[in-house]
Amino acid sequence: QVQLVESGGGLVQAGGSLRLSCAASGINLSFNNVGWYRQAPGKQRDLVATIPAVGRITYADSVKGRFTISRDNAKNTVYLQMNSLQPDDTAVYYCAANGAHPYYRYWGRGTQVTVSS
Repeated sequence: QVQLVESGGGLVQAGGSLRLSCAASGINLSFNNVGWYRQAPGKQRDLVATIPAVGRITYADSVKGRFTISRDNAKNTVYLQMNSLQPDDTAVYYCAANGAHPYYRYWGRGTQVTVSS
């Protein structure tokens, strides 16, 4: 059974940082594309960053230079380091694996990130 579990969300002031984790079981993330998405209230779910099994990491324009996606293969975990957070970054953040945007097979349940002004 495949599980993706996000953690690391919380409440932070504008300009602050958070690091989100996506821990996997039942799937080897090192052999899979992994994406981080976010969904703000009343809005669609948007792709934030992708770390492929092979190839180039990509970011949404809105987070370039502020967010960094990375993986720790030994821990079977993918991270999203978020710096210079702004209120517009407030959303539920999800990780997804196995497939490619927008057709990932496995999704986590999300972690809430709230940025206060």
